[in-house]
This record gives sequence, structure tokens and C-alpha cells, in this order.
Amino acid sequence: MTRAWHITDITDAAQARITTARLAAAYGVPPLERARLAASLGAQLRLCLAKGGTWRLTVEAGTASRATPEAGEGVLHAVLTPSRDAAAAGEPPWRVTVPCPEAVPVADADVAADDPAALAEALLGADEDTALVLDRLTEQENLVEFHREELHQTNQGVVALHAELDAAGRAQREAFAAERKARTEAENARRRLTFLADASAVLTASLDHHEIVRRLPELLVPEYAASVDVWLFDQEGDRPGPAHAAAAVVAARTGRPQYAAAHPGGLPGVDDQPPSALAPERPLLCIPLPTRQAPLGVVTLSPPGERWNPDDAVMLIELTRRASTAIDHAQRYQHNRDIAETLQRALLTELPAPPGLGLAARYLPATHGLNVGGDWYDAFRQPDGAVIAVVGDVTGHGLRAAVMMSQLRTALRAYAVDGGSPGRLLTRLHTFLHHLQPDLFATAVIARFHPDDPTLTWAAAGHPPPVLRTPDGRVRTLDAKPGAMLGIPLKQEIADHTVPLAPGSTLALYTDGLIERRALGIDPGIARLAEALGSFGSAELESDLEGSADGILRPLLSDSERDDDVCLLLCHTRGSG
Repeated sequence: MTRAWHITDITDAAQARITTARLAAAYGVPPLERARLAASLGAQLRLCLAKGGTWRLTVEAGTASRATPEAGEGVLHAVLTPSRDAAAAGEPPWRVTVPCPEAVPVADADVAADDPAALAEALLGADEDTALVLDRLTEQENLVEFHREELHQTNQGVVALHAELDAAGRAQREAFAAERKARTEAENARRRLTFLADASAVLTASLDHHEIVRRLPELLVPEYAASVDVWLFDQEGDRPGPAHAAAAVVAARTGRPQYAAAHPGGLPGVDDQPPSALAPERPLLCIPLPTRQAPLGVVTLSPPGERWNPDDAVMLIELTRRASTAIDHAQRYQHNRDIAETLQRALLTELPAPPGLGLAARYLPATHGLNVGGDWYDAFRQPDGAVIAVVGDVTGHGLRAAVMMSQLRTALRAYAVDGGSPGRLLTRLHTFLHHLQPDLFATAVIARFHPDDPTLTWAAAGHPPPVLRTPDGRVRTLDAKPGAMLGIPLKQEIADHTVPLAPGSTLALYTDGLIERRALGIDPGIARLAEALGSFGSAELESDLEGSADGILRPLLSDSERDDDVCLLLCHTRGSG
């Protein structure tokens, strides 16, 4: 089917437009496409009328080209051919093609130009198509508005999600920063506590307060202080000492730490003071050395940098408190040790100088404790001219052991006035100690030298055996069975032992502190004592018994730390020549 119209005026144009629309409807062109065709054709026809001349509109129903995706379907072709003048001017034909699923020719598609009913029906049909297009347009607008709102909500959600992610990221960064800060603070606290524990162990390891004062700067410089000055009050006495900062004087007077600087330090528990006139350019932290009565002194420190961290200052104050306790204990220990040593020396008598017998004694207190022990030695004459030499050891330490040692020594001298052999004297001492102090025990060895008898008589009660060097240089241990310890709840008669004693012989009496070492027993120590005694010649022992005593002690006491007192008594019988 092909229809053609010549269009010269507005009536021809309207009739052609209406007929084309009706043909499109008759051939099943969808309303939307039909409205587009009519609107596009109407606009083109208006342009043709404006240009003038006779235009030809051809509408043809056919099938689509085989090359198109929808090849074989029905289509409606509309071609508007320009007038002769327009074609000469180069105006191209106007073409449009729309699909028409129902290619059924309609006989009454033409519209008479003078038929008002047909024109009205065509106009109403065009309005219906337009209304349908408008409905479709409204649907699309609503759909667009729905999608726009949906997109807006999605955008809002994305924005909110981004805000939440940003807030979560910021919170995570803050949490990481707080964690790093907490980890750093915990590590610094652990470092300070470790340093405080280690430094406290170093300061309390010594009982010499001079050593503690010396070690304090070594511990603090350079990590926690650039310089350390320790001012002990009782060291200077009436002598003029070095000048001290005013803040140190205030700390000594008030017992509170003071901080002297141009700006407040903000240190907990520390009072602020003006800069020191001695060092106005650097801050000073003056910490008193507290005790229960009054400060021992003041420690003045300068910071390793511009100022101290408050936590470091707290640690320094605590360390100074512990150093003060260590110094106080060391001073008290030294004071009591001096008293104890003075008492111990006072209890040890001077040795006599009997003819034909040389005596030399050494007493060394233990390096631990108050040095008041029960070791003792004594030598004195009996009425018959014999000389009694004794070395004893009361169990335990302290004033009680020293007092008991003094009582035993006094009792022995009293018993010896009545005469009696070493065994008899020890037996009486055993009875005396058992009744006087049932919970105290003692050991002792007694040797008796008589100028008219070339025989040595000796007896021991639970004591290490004497060691005898003969004039020919041989050394032997007098290991005859001794009696039990003095004071044990057992009745005993302690026996005497004798051994020939040639002129030039040397007898060593001693306590177990000289020979006993931990985990070694006493036998190796006795062997070392015998070796040391045998290393001296008779002439040397004859001429310098005191020096020989020192020479014997030197190899036996090579270590400076002693857990027990040491007592040695050398008895040398002089040669006849």
C-alpha cells in the first residue's frame, strides 16, 4: 500500500497529517510511536509551508530491510519530497520509518477535507495519542523522581557511611595513638621500676656509707641527672664545708624536696624556689635524705636535659629515700661495729712473756654482723710456774656469747689458781657452763707448758686439734680423741694428752673460723694450716713470732669475706742456745 499527497497549503498539510496518523493507527503502529510520527511530520509540514511551493508526501507500508536487526517485520515509510524550487536549492527529502506490527490496509483511512466529523474524530484521536504520551511521560517522570529519591537516599546513605567510616577511622587512629601512648608510658614505668629495684639492690648491698655515697652518682649520671652532689651533715663537723644552694638548705630545714629554677617545675610533692645563686643558669632538684628523726643530708641534682619528667622526679625522690635508709643502716652498723670491736678487744687480755716461751696471738672478727663473737684466747701462769695457753669458742654471736666467753675465761683463771691439768680444767669448765647457761655450748683447747718438763700436756673439748711443728721442720696434728663440747647435758671427764716437746717447737692453737670453709669441711683447712706452719724455719719463728703469725694467716684468709671469727695462738718454745 502506497499513499501520496501534494501539499500546497495548510489544509493539504492538515489532511496529510491526519491521514498519516490514521494509517499508522490502522497498521498497528504503537500510540507512542504514532504520536512521535504525527508530531515530527507536523513540524516538518510547517517548515514546508513556510518555504512555499508544492511538496509531495508519500506513505508506504512494507517490510524492514534484511540488514537491520528486526528484518522481516512490517514498517511504515514516510517520505516528504521538497518542491522543485526547494530541491533546486539543495533541500534533501525528509524520511521517517516506524514499525507497524499489523500491516493491514484500511480503506477508509483517507479524510475528506470538507468532512467536519472526520476531522473532529482525527483531532480527538490525536488528543488521545497525546494524552497517552503525556501519561507515559508522567509515568517516566514519576519513575525518574522515584529513582532520583532512591539515588538521593542512596547518596545520603553513602555520605552517612563515609561519615561513619571516617569517624571509625578517626576513633581507630585515636585508639592506636592512646595505645601507643599507654604502651610507651607502661614501658617507661617498667624501666623506672627496674632501675629503682636494681639501684636499691646496689645501694643496700654495702654496709659502708661512704661506698653508698660514692655509688649514688654512678647510678644516676648521665641518664637521670647531669650531676649529683651528696651533702651529709655529720661529715663536715665544725670544719667549713663547700657552699650549698639555698634550696638545699631549705630542703634540709623542712625535710621536703625543693626545685630551684627560673620557672616552676610542676613536680609532684616538690616545692618551687628561685634560681640558685650558685648556678642560676641550670635547675636544681634538692632532695633531703629522710630518717625517722631528722634528715641525714641533702642530694642535689641537675637535670640531664632542660628539666625533669614528673615521673622521673617521683622515682628520684623514692630512690633518695631508699639511699637514705641504706646510709642510715650503714652508719648504725658501723657505729655498733666499732662498739662491738672495742668491747671484743677489751675482753682479750695481753699475752704474758714467760721465760723460754714465745707467744703471739691474732684475733680477726667476722666481716658480717656486729662482730661480737665467742672466740677467745688467753695465756697466764699457774702458781707452780707452768703457763696455760687456751683458745675457746662459745657458740653463737652477739653480746650474750661475748659475756659468756668472758665468764669462761674468768672461771678458767680461777680454777687454774688451784692447779690442775688441762683435762681437769676443761672438766670443771664443762660443769660450770652446764649449770650456768644450759642452752649455751663452747669448745676449747688448753695446752700446759712447764719450764722444768720437756713434755706438752694438752686437752680438747669439741675443738679442732692443735698443730705442732717440731724443730726439725716436721708438722703433725695432735688428733688424740678430744672430749665432747662444754656445756652439753652429759657428765664427762675430759682426759689429758701428752707429747714430747723439744726446744724450738711451735704449737698452733686456733678456732674453726681459720680452717673451715663452706662445703669443704675442716680437714683440708687443717692441712693448709700445717703446710703454712711448716713453711717457716726455726730461726724465723724464734726471731719473729709475730710476723710468722701474720704469714700463717695470709694464705689461709685470702678471701676478704668471713662468716666467722678467726683466732690463732702460736706458742714457741725457745731453743737452749
